[in-house]
Amino acid sequence: MKGIFIAIISAFLASGALLMLVLPLLRRLKAGQYILGYVKEHKDKGGTPTMGGLAFVCAIVIVGFCTLGFGGGEANLTLAITASFMVVGFLDDFIKIYHKKNEGLKPYQKIIFQVAIATVAALYCYFNAITEINIPFTSISVNIDWGIIPLVIFIFTATVNCVNLTDGLDGLAGGTSAAYLGIMGIMLALKDTYFSVLCFIGVGALAAFLVFNVNKAAIFMGDTGSLALGGFISCISVFSGNSLYIPIIGIMFVISGISVIVQVIYYKRTRKRVFLMAPLHHHFQMKGYTECKITYCYFALTAFVGIICLIFW
Repeated sequence: MKGIFIAIISAFLASGALLMLVLPLLRRLKAGQYILGYVKEHKDKGGTPTMGGLAFVCAIVIVGFCTLGFGGGEANLTLAITASFMVVGFLDDFIKIYHKKNEGLKPYQKIIFQVAIATVAALYCYFNAITEINIPFTSISVNIDWGIIPLVIFIFTATVNCVNLTDGLDGLAGGTSAAYLGIMGIMLALKDTYFSVLCFIGVGALAAFLVFNVNKAAIFMGDTGSLALGGFISCISVFSGNSLYIPIIGIMFVISGISVIVQVIYYKRTRKRVFLMAPLHHHFQMKGYTECKITYCYFALTAFVGIICLIFW
């Protein structure tokens, strides 16, 4: 328990220190977020520094290695994959800033990078016999053998993109991810696995980031942070055998992704919209709900579902 508290505090301090270094640098470089004109509620956010994910992701990686050392295969791979997704997100953010528009990497380029990184995780699982998945709300585990490869690739790709879509309001993706990691950290701590320490390192790093990111945000995480968070959550859940908890505890991520899919399919068929704007949090925003209220509800619902999972853990 003492080690967990030290990890949380260390990650918080490291993330906070890096943010205080990165924020003025990003301002000086004019690395501001380009805001789409049709999102009228965000018109005052143009120019807010982005790529804040650099700070909290680096804090997670540094504190993770310092805390767990370089000996654990899955822990090292988790940190390496998280950093890899951060690099992909950084490229996307950098292109947007350089060209001063809201278009970075092409969709197919993002998918290629994501699938490539996910394939590394999938093959690692298969060749290291991490092929059992726990069935939520039961004590049953199922060995799916080679089936772990396509499943892990799908989980990583879906989770990374759903977390990315959730990053649309101040504190939304960071707060929801912190709730997910906090719950998963408690679950894994009860089974005494070192992945719980990684979860709490993530919570500590995100807590510091949220100081700068809650409404009105002084910095955005950008794809640099959201893609890395999706990879981090995927690694911890998959390598610990709890990948099926992602769509349960991460229900708000799933809702973000599904709302976009439904909106696009329905619009292409009927030229009408199901939601005023997708993802769903923008629909609520256009309905008149404040960013703070929406962010709090996403955090609270994630925590609520997580507590239910804890009861049956």
